Amino acid sequence: ALGMWLDVNGARRQNSNTRNMIFSVPKLVAYLSGFFTLEPGDVISTGTPAGVGLGMKPPCFLAPGDVVTLGIDGLGTQTQRVVAE
Repeated sequence: ALGMWLDVNGARRQNSNTRNMIFSVPKLVAYLSGFFTLEPGDVISTGTPAGVGLGMKPPCFLAPGDVVTLGIDGLGTQTQRVVAE
C-alpha cells in the first residue's frame, strides 16, 4: 500500500494509504481506461480520507494564502497556494 497524506500550512490534516481505498488503483485505472485514454500526468480524483475541514469541530475551511501540500509515497508531492476568487 502506498501512503497518502495532505498538509495545510505545514500541519498534517490527512494521513492514509491506498489499502483503505474502496477501489484499488489498478481497478480505477482499468475502469477509466474503458472510457478514455489516460495520459502521463493525468490526475484521478477519488475522494478523500478522514480529516476534511468540514468534519472538524469547529469546521475549518481553506482561506486565501493557505498552502496545501499533498503526496503519495513513490510518486511525489504537489503544493498549491489558495487564492481568492
